[in-house]
Amino acid sequence: MVKIKYNFFFILASLMALVVALSNYLVQFPVNYMGLQDLLTYGAFSYPVAFLISDLSNRKYGPNSAKKIVYIGFLFGIFLTFYFSTNYSDLISIRIAIASGTAFLVAQLIDINIFHRLRKKIWFAAPLISSLIGSVIDTFLFFFISFYKTGVNWISLSFGDLLVKIFAALLMLVPFRLLLLRVQENSNSKKKISV
Repeated sequence: MVKIKYNFFFILASLMALVVALSNYLVQFPVNYMGLQDLLTYGAFSYPVAFLISDLSNRKYGPNSAKKIVYIGFLFGIFLTFYFSTNYSDLISIRIAIASGTAFLVAQLIDINIFHRLRKKIWFAAPLISSLIGSVIDTFLFFFISFYKTGVNWISLSFGDLLVKIFAALLMLVPFRLLLLRVQENSNSKKKISV
């Protein structure tokens, strides 16, 4: 049972790293469909999964272990971003990598703290409110650091990105609720582990 719990912890941390790296890569590409290129990048579709991961880990292991998952995901995700997605001859690409790490860490740690404070409320309050606040912080911090004074219309991109993240936060309630039953079942077992 302890091995399974450790495996789940590392699965969550690995998924977090994958989401960070994938989102950092996808944010470089605007959605060139129906005139959305000035409003939206593909990174908006993958990044909300990071909030689902941190909320599930917070529910299962508590805020301290959720922060460890964020730190592990952050380190590996940023490493993958700098290794695979960063074009070092392009200043915007470097700024995207730096902005991603900064915005991710700030938003995820705020999300974990808000989630923890709301965890005793009705089941959807903690993941929804923490993800919405974290998404606002992440979005504007990321786009400001990445694109301020570059000629990229970062304000409209950030609003388009945020609208998708709000919609995704609502959609993420479905897998959160379904996985919550499994997470609670595991967390009520007799053997507890420290991570």
